Amino acid sequence: MTVNTKTIGKYRYRILALIFLATTINYLDRSILGVLGPTLRDKVFHWSNSDYALINVSFKVAYAFGLLFMGSIIDKVGVRLGYTISIAIWSIFGMMHALVQPAFSLIGFITARFGLGFGESGNFPAAIKTVAEWFPKKDRAFATGIFNAGSNVGAILAPLIIPLVVNSATGENWQFAFLVSGTFSAIWVFLWWRTYRLPQFHPKVTKAELDYIEADSGIETPSQVKWSKLFRFKQTWAFSLGKLTDAAWWFYLFWATFFLTDKFHLQLSQLALPMIVIYVMADIGSIAGGYISKYLMTMGWTLNKARKISLLICVLFILPVCFATQTNNPWIAIILIALAAAGHQAWSANLFTVVSDVFPKKAVASVVGIGGLVGALAGVVADLSLGKVLDDSGPSAYFFAFLFAGLIYVFALIVIQILLPKLDAVNEKDIE
Repeated sequence: MTVNTKTIGKYRYRILALIFLATTINYLDRSILGVLGPTLRDKVFHWSNSDYALINVSFKVAYAFGLLFMGSIIDKVGVRLGYTISIAIWSIFGMMHALVQPAFSLIGFITARFGLGFGESGNFPAAIKTVAEWFPKKDRAFATGIFNAGSNVGAILAPLIIPLVVNSATGENWQFAFLVSGTFSAIWVFLWWRTYRLPQFHPKVTKAELDYIEADSGIETPSQVKWSKLFRFKQTWAFSLGKLTDAAWWFYLFWATFFLTDKFHLQLSQLALPMIVIYVMADIGSIAGGYISKYLMTMGWTLNKARKISLLICVLFILPVCFATQTNNPWIAIILIALAAAGHQAWSANLFTVVSDVFPKKAVASVVGIGGLVGALAGVVADLSLGKVLDDSGPSAYFFAFLFAGLIYVFALIVIQILLPKLDAVNEKDIE
């Protein structure tokens, strides 16, 4: 039976559009260094691979521990204020990159990336909580896939914008690349405060739409989550260990341009098309991954089966990336990375939704934060290892990075199935 959105109202999609835009800005800021990195390393600051790894580690350490703090704060103060705090912090530190001088480039970038990572850590806890508040369970993976597609749009915009403002031959005007999103952030905050309320208190949400949103959700008490109790649940650990796969995504985001530069000798002006292909594919994967489980559930599949089969399909798309270093044709490598990026984003759309499947809405941001901490720390270990091995062994080290990037999803899916053979819901009283 098809639901008539004109009858029940569709204000929830206006909220979804705003978190899509926030995620786009988030990834635009985050992706600039990944695109500009080879130019800054070779032509401006003359970093080693280990120096670049340390800069990335600074971002991820702040992101990891920021997720715990931001997730808890967002659950306490709500997404209206929590999201605003997050985007304000990351926008200020994003623009601070432009103030870094060559004499202290390493410590300057480490400091700026730390602040950026801390602020950006609030995006996904706030976004997933917003989806849980505004969409029924059957639509959440699809809604998550749509807003998560903003991460790829941001990553696409970065290689399009940067060559327009930065001299690819010398790196001149690199500072302007870090100033592009401040205006977008200010506009977004204005729209967010003008638009966002909880659906049950929003004057533009019809009763029919509110009934649809709450159709498969129980009424929750206003009491606060006892954050420390969340670690006791296998559901928390299943999600968190599934987030180990973030290390692969971080690798594509911050090291793919280095791989294409080091192995195939592509220059800044030549990186735009490959990165666009990779992230357009990732966009398709994000939306399709969310749609798959929605479709399977409309066909009568159980929530558990639909989520797990969707995750398995993602793994099958990702595995071929293990062979990305085994070709001398850059476009074969780019397509393998693109398929893996699409698979990852489809995986994320379903994995994020598992949190709202099994936890009360009041705990969603906190659990997303805990899992994000695990994923970011996995990225830290991967960065430190890759930077050192690249300095010691050269581009041949990318073989091990891509092997890990393919196989980690197999491990994660097995762990999820062992811990959660069924997607058992956590009782609200057990976390208060």
